[in-house]
Amino acid sequence: LGRALTSPEREGHRIARHLADYVLVWAGGGGDDLAKSPHLRRIANSVYSGLCIEPTCRGFGFIARGKPSLPLRRSLLYTLHSHNLAPEVKADPQRFREVFKSKYGKVRIFKVLKVSEESKQWVLDNRKCDAPGSWYCPGQYPPALQKVLDQKRDFAQLEDFNKGSAGGDAEYQKQYFENLNNPEEARKRAIQQQRAEAISDKVKTSVSPEGQQQLHVDVHKITNEEEIEDYNKHWEDSEMTGKLYETISSGNIQGFANLITTYPAYAHARSADGRGPMWWAHEFKRPNMVKILKYAGVSETRKDKNGMTPLDVSKL
Repeated sequence: LGRALTSPEREGHRIARHLADYVLVWAGGGGDDLAKSPHLRRIANSVYSGLCIEPTCRGFGFIARGKPSLPLRRSLLYTLHSHNLAPEVKADPQRFREVFKSKYGKVRIFKVLKVSEESKQWVLDNRKCDAPGSWYCPGQYPPALQKVLDQKRDFAQLEDFNKGSAGGDAEYQKQYFENLNNPEEARKRAIQQQRAEAISDKVKTSVSPEGQQQLHVDVHKITNEEEIEDYNKHWEDSEMTGKLYETISSGNIQGFANLITTYPAYAHARSADGRGPMWWAHEFKRPNMVKILKYAGVSETRKDKNGMTPLDVSKL
């Protein structure tokens, strides 16, 4: 549930259509579901490791002046919570349809479209109860979700002595509480960790017969044009765009390559002025970074708010 709600709308729908007919969102401010969303992300990250770069998921939340970070902005929960309320936020009508909104907007209910009837029937046919006729029937996930479930690792509580050593879970909890008790230090450590990460095995260098250094990059290329357009529609200054600008302007090719190979969507990020990594790579004359971005499928002909393309910037 945590993964479905805090994932991008498309991914969240792919999970939700096998689980439910409706999604109920508690909205209206205060302690609503959006306020609880970082905790949902932390829960998901404790089982599906790698959703956040550190245990407390500080990159999933609000940044300066109440603006959502990019991961939060793209999440299913934010989309349904802020549907037709926040600027340019609208649920995909092919995936969700609002069917109820309470008088003061505290409760919103969305119908999940394209629900898998096969998964619904499988769940009905494979109910498991603790005893015949019992009311307690926890149920099972349908086979269609097996690919998602294969990615999880059940989290072991430190006090669960029946499971022996918690191994990585002990270290996870140690980092979690350290970061929770000292958020500013956690933020600094996260940035330092990104800077210190060595270049990934997807990025290699070699020397040509002429003695020139060559870059070989294995970058996951997002090929879905609709997805690419969605990334390019959202222009905002965030911790992510700030990190990308800093990495490119400083010429940190290893850090940049590691960011793009680990988080392919970052290649398509746009700041509030409409610029992004490709503009900055041209601005600071970083040909290897331009090459990585081209591998990642980033266009050099999109325009910023002033109508300038990355190629235009390179001529300045």
